[in-house]
Amino acid sequence: MDHEAATGVTHPPNRGWAAVADSTRTSLRARPSVRSRLRQWTRPGWPTRKEDPVGGPKQRLGIAYRLVVFVLRPILQVITRRHWVGADRVPPEGTGVVIVANHISHLDPITFAHFLWDNGRATRYLAKDTLFRIPVIGKIIKSCGQIPVYRETHDAARAYRDAVKAVREGECVVIYPEGTITRDPQLWPMTGKTGAARVALETGCQVLPVAQWGVQTILPPYSKRPRLWPRKAVHVRVGAPVDLGDLLGRPVTTESMRQATDRIMAAVTAELEIIRGETAPELRFDPRRAGTSSTGKPSAAGSAAGNDRDDGARVDDEGAGEDGDPGPESEVQ
Repeated sequence: MDHEAATGVTHPPNRGWAAVADSTRTSLRARPSVRSRLRQWTRPGWPTRKEDPVGGPKQRLGIAYRLVVFVLRPILQVITRRHWVGADRVPPEGTGVVIVANHISHLDPITFAHFLWDNGRATRYLAKDTLFRIPVIGKIIKSCGQIPVYRETHDAARAYRDAVKAVREGECVVIYPEGTITRDPQLWPMTGKTGAARVALETGCQVLPVAQWGVQTILPPYSKRPRLWPRKAVHVRVGAPVDLGDLLGRPVTTESMRQATDRIMAAVTAELEIIRGETAPELRFDPRRAGTSSTGKPSAAGSAAGNDRDDGARVDDEGAGEDGDPGPESEVQ
């Protein structure tokens, strides 16, 4: 009587190396790929992603965008102390929105993108076309789906069309109405361009005013030398949507864009006043009256002319503070 008959235990046939190979292939198939792990680690809102289901088209994020998040987010966690207010006002993924913010440093697009990412949104910035021509960095920016702005060229209207299309597809478009880092000597918002107003009036989307402060202590305006230590406090405050209801549903004109831009800049300034605990000058700084260029690093003489202010938002067709409690402040250290 053989062993199996005596013990009542049967054994599968010995397949040797073939069995080992089959087991290995099964194990590898069961493991998540590097790409899937990267998507999990860098999904918008991680680890504070909102769990509510959302409608509308989903954001299309490529591997380049996720790699940028994977590299930069841990660095920002280390070098900043984040004071974020009004994050609950950011609409969920799939809802088209225009977010307007003040511009105080070359670094604030990154710190602000960090805020939006951790609150469930990937951003599409309107960025000057020269950034897209920088070796390596330009390719990364393009791969991340950012929108180039061709200043003072025949292609200037392309950014406006691309922004309108993105909003209608449910994306989060961030626009700096000033068009450049503020020239105001005290870093208050200066006169604004009409690009954000045009997109909002064309699409009828929500416009959220945002003030940011503190990032200029890490990288001062037009400086190339960051100050990474000690950790700096970075404030982001989201205000109530700008009320443009009376301007919607009618032809977009120079006058309507002027009114919308005035309201947008006033709302952004009001949020910044709360962060700083100060009152902004009654008249906004106007770089044209101050004799500074509208692009590039301002001259010392022009930037010192702090009394050259305008009583409203400048209107041009380059295209490209409301009441209410924004909710409890969120601080992540």
